[in-house]
Amino acid sequence: MTDSGVLASPNIWNWPEVYERENQAVDADGALWVALADRVDWDGADVVDVGCGDGFHLPRFAERARGVVGVEPHPPLVTRARRRVRALPNVSVIAGRAQRLPLPDSSADLVHARVAYFFGPGCERGLAQARRVLRPGGTMVVIDLDGTHAPYGEWLCAAAPRYRPATVEAFFAAQGFDCRRVDTVWRFRDRGDLEAALRIEFTPEVAARAIAATPGLTIPVRYRLHLRREPTGLAMGRWTAR
Repeated sequence: MTDSGVLASPNIWNWPEVYERENQAVDADGALWVALADRVDWDGADVVDVGCGDGFHLPRFAERARGVVGVEPHPPLVTRARRRVRALPNVSVIAGRAQRLPLPDSSADLVHARVAYFFGPGCERGLAQARRVLRPGGTMVVIDLDGTHAPYGEWLCAAAPRYRPATVEAFFAAQGFDCRRVDTVWRFRDRGDLEAALRIEFTPEVAARAIAATPGLTIPVRYRLHLRREPTGLAMGRWTAR
């Protein structure tokens, strides 16, 4: 936890170039995008990507959305994200935290957060902020890793022994989210990129085990797509975080 209350993401904060190559390998067949598009139509919509990192997903949303805003707390990543989207007129990147989104009430149709680690138990203020900025009928989507699915889930839980997948899933269910599990493939261009990605994601011991257990260039990884749609006509002011 940083002084500003932001939970650090050591992988992308410390190794953004390695994380970029990891992003290029993640969901190589686009299964997550297919599952998301099956649940949410963002054609002509206003999209907010919370914890957007260096903006990797912003151009994809911009292909169909009316406007896209990336929100990111880490200043170096804000700079990288702005550089990535500088030629896209319908995309902007702003510095901000999930607990206090610097956006007006009822200004978004879709709030998206992908493997943004401030979600889960204890993130009620962030969820309340997302509800505040959503319009009636808007949708919030949280995509996270499924820690119950081998092999990646086993490595995740071994590297973070206090992480409890069932607790996180129960939390989102209690908050009114449904859950769809999505099987994906991470496909790397060479062993160097695969091994570097595993080393920034896990402790040295777990990374070594994961590398030894992965002889090729692909890793099967299951995600959970948590989705909640706001009722039409909801009085948004009641969800303002305290």
